[in-house]
Order: sequence, then C-alpha cells, then structure tokens
Amino acid sequence: MKAVFEKRIRPLAGGLFLSVLAIVAVMPVVADDDLTESARPVIERLGLREAPVSLKDSGDWVPPARIVIRADAERIAWLQPAAPGVELVPAGTVEQAVAAAPGAQGMIGFCSGEILAAGADLHWLQLPYAGAERCVGLPAIRERNILVTNAQRIYGPEIAEHVMAMILAFTRGLNRYIPAQEEGLWDRGLVPEDRLWELEGKTLLVVGLGGIGTEVARLGHAMGMTVLATRNSSREGPPFVSYVGLADELPSLVPKADVIVNAVPLTPATTGIFDMQFFSSMKPTAYFINVGRGRSVVTDDLVAALGAGRLAGAGLDVTDPEPLPADHPLWRTPGVIITPHVAAGSDLRSERLWIVMRENLRRYAAGDRMLSVVDVERGY
Repeated sequence: MKAVFEKRIRPLAGGLFLSVLAIVAVMPVVADDDLTESARPVIERLGLREAPVSLKDSGDWVPPARIVIRADAERIAWLQPAAPGVELVPAGTVEQAVAAAPGAQGMIGFCSGEILAAGADLHWLQLPYAGAERCVGLPAIRERNILVTNAQRIYGPEIAEHVMAMILAFTRGLNRYIPAQEEGLWDRGLVPEDRLWELEGKTLLVVGLGGIGTEVARLGHAMGMTVLATRNSSREGPPFVSYVGLADELPSLVPKADVIVNAVPLTPATTGIFDMQFFSSMKPTAYFINVGRGRSVVTDDLVAALGAGRLAGAGLDVTDPEPLPADHPLWRTPGVIITPHVAAGSDLRSERLWIVMRENLRRYAAGDRMLSVVDVERGY
C-alpha cells in the first residue's frame, strides 16, 4: 500500500495555528486491519499514549453519524475507509465548520466557541497541533465533557532538530559568520575560540520532558551532552536523561546548564516562568532556546538580561508578542536568533499527522481507546 502526497502547509488566523493539508494522489480502499498496521510504526516511534478506557466503556459515547473535517474532497475519500457508514463532511474555513457542525458528533481540525455553540451534539474534537490551551480554555469543553485529542509528540523530531540547529549555530559561530559572509568579511577571529564549543561534555537542561523535550534530550545525548530535565508529572525519564527533576527543582538546575531549552506547554503555572530571576541564575556563557510558548518568557526581562550579559544568547522560534513587530528590540539585540514559529515544519510531518488523525478517526468510529487525549485540567 503506497500513498503519494502533495504537502501544503498554511498558517491559520492570527498565525497561531498550522493547518496541514495533504492531497492523496493514489490511495486504494484498505481494510481496517491495514489501517491499524499503517499507523503502528508512527505510534511506536513517537510513543503516543492510548486512553486507559475505550470509548465504548466510557458511558458517554454513541456511534457517530457525522464528523466534520478540515480537508478537501480527496482527503475525505482517503479517510472514509476508517469510518465506514459515517458521513465525513469537508470544511475549509471556520465559517464552513460552523455551518456543518449541527448534527455532527466529531470535529477534526477546528476548535472555537462558535463551532461548539453550533454543534450541540459534538463530543470529540481532534486538534491538528499540540498546543491545546486555547481550546480547553473554552467553557463548553468542561461543561459538556467534550473529548479533546491533539497532535502531541507528532512534531517532536523536527522541532528537536531545529533546536540542535540553533545550538550549533551558536556554538560553531554561524550566527556571526553568516552575516559576515553577506559583507564579504573574512575574519577568522570574529568568534573567540573559547566560544567555539565542542558539545561533548556540556550540560543540556530540557525544561518540559514531554514529547518535544524527549526528542531534544535524545539528540543532545547523541551529541555527547549530559542531559538534565524537569517535568511536572513525575521523575521518570528515558535512560539518556541523567536526571529528571520536578518542576519546582528548576531553580537549582539552571546554574548547572550550558544550554537550556524551553519545551513546556503554556499553562497558568508556566506563564512567565522565564523571567529576570531565571536569567540571572544562568551561566553568563549559557544559551537559552525557546520552542515552547512565547508567553512563558517575560520578553522585557530577556532583552534586559541579554543586554546585561547575564546569558550568552537566545534562540527563539516563539515570541511574545507574536508575530514579533518589526520595531521590537529583540530584532536588534545581539546574540539572538529568531525564526518565525517554523520549527514544526518538515517534509514528513504532514504524513505523520494525517496517519495519526485517521487512526483516531477509526478509533472514535469504532468506540476504541483514543490516542493523545488532552487532560483538560492540566491543559495539555
């Protein structure tokens, strides 16, 4: 069985969400077992978690008759074998999703107050991104006990590589040499040799050992770094992480790190945790990389800390505000690398995303255990 994909990545309103649309050129009708087998390698590679209880046993599931999906007609045809007998309705915009919501039990690719108000029968929302804080913050999610699943861990491999690219740009001086190239400047002393690091033996601190954080830790360990991490839920971690601390241990770990990576979701507890006190605890030679959420950083404190030399540099794929205004001082602050929230982009993520969403569609239609269920209370 082989699918040929044309991948298209398009940002949604406000640049906050990414919608990934892939058109299937060749996709034969396949049996249910074949669908499950095609999803298994992705599930195992990413370590996706199943809900402990099947929908059939949850008490509030009924076999769906109608599911609205952010997709075109060809994608719907590709998805249909996963939900035989269920009407799959394509919707390309929020307005179309609102119009299609009445009578639907599921919604893939959208979450908004307007959609929930229009869809009184909605029981399941599948998000095409990992950040769930805006969706689960809607009152109707809790009031109606709506099941939310997301794309957690799906973007981990490419985001981790983006992190390593930023780290290497700093530690090999590329952040200085590339601008010098534009000026035709050949200056072997542009970056002091003591700033051209070998990563082996350096310490990496991953703040948020979830799906993305685990992939970052894996690559850091592969480069010979000693990996420390924090997580909110437990001290458990993979063997390539030397120490896993709870969230309240972060202050004691910061001074030990040569590179600190923010991979935490945005919750009330993580909003603004990277502030002046945090940056003042860093080694002045250390780097801070943010691929979590912009609002977890107090931006003015970061700018001030960089200006005062409290850290060596910052690599930011997310910022607050976002998009970052052209006149914002971060653009002109020395020692900063900024990419416009693109770390999740890759040539493979579209296919992974759709395979997982199709598998969750199959599981929902069959009443099985769902993948990547969001804890509404925690927000991720």
